[in-house]
Amino acid sequence: MIADVLAETGTRMDRAVEAAKEDFATVRTGRANPQLFQKILVDYYGSPTPLAQLASVNSPEARTVIITPYDKSALKDIEQAIRDQPNIGVNPTNDGNIVRVTMPELTEERRKEYVKLVRSKGEDAKVHVRGIRRKAKDDLDAFKSEIGEDEIARGEKELDALTRVHVDAIDEALKRKEAELLEV
Repeated sequence: MIADVLAETGTRMDRAVEAAKEDFATVRTGRANPQLFQKILVDYYGSPTPLAQLASVNSPEARTVIITPYDKSALKDIEQAIRDQPNIGVNPTNDGNIVRVTMPELTEERRKEYVKLVRSKGEDAKVHVRGIRRKAKDDLDAFKSEIGEDEIARGEKELDALTRVHVDAIDEALKRKEAELLEV
């Protein structure tokens, strides 16, 4: 029973760490990266649709991203969705067939803003991992009557170690992203 709870908790924490890494990837660095546009939702015929489902996104040059929509009628909507994205800070252009996004050089001030944003996302991810830990601890406490308190205490120690490993993984990803952002 304890092993089941810990296994499920580990899986959920792994997913939380992966989600945090994906979230970090959406914050731009000095290079044009197609992953920046993965979480953009476009208002396509009244429903929010991920950009990746509406268009191909590629980066032919270091600071340029080209978005080729599968449906040309979505060009204006794609352009508006990119323009409305707060943490990208770009102005896309539309030539009737594609949307071209040229990434501006990052200033030192803008880099520091991005570092603050990434730290905030990292803290949110750690809070999520701790929430998963809290639920697992509640599940373990529910077994107190069936299993001895010593087993529960051992399970809680393993749970704490599991939580520490996942929080450290988020911190490591955060450190890498900060270094990437501050790199000129």
